[in-house]
Amino acid sequence: MTSSLNAYLVVAGLLFAIGFFGVLLRRNILVIYMCLELMLTASNLALVTFSRFNNTMDGSLFVFFIITVAAAEVAVGLAIIVALYRKRHSVMSDELTSLSH
Repeated sequence: MTSSLNAYLVVAGLLFAIGFFGVLLRRNILVIYMCLELMLTASNLALVTFSRFNNTMDGSLFVFFIITVAAAEVAVGLAIIVALYRKRHSVMSDELTSLSH
């Protein structure tokens, strides 16, 4: 049983849409961050899909570099979130209105 290009792109589109609406509708910074990572994963899935169906390695190599950068992004992003929580005692985005305090 083989899957078509459309099936993979529909899954990638659904993952991206879930992440997008999660970023728009949620207030918790950790959940927003997870939704951003979900959007990144959806774009990686689309790149690998196009790479596989075109019989090239371009998309797969690009995904490898994206995952490498995303690992560094996770470390920095979580450090910022922990620092915000220690300073403000909240991870709700509507309570973080200014950069000072």
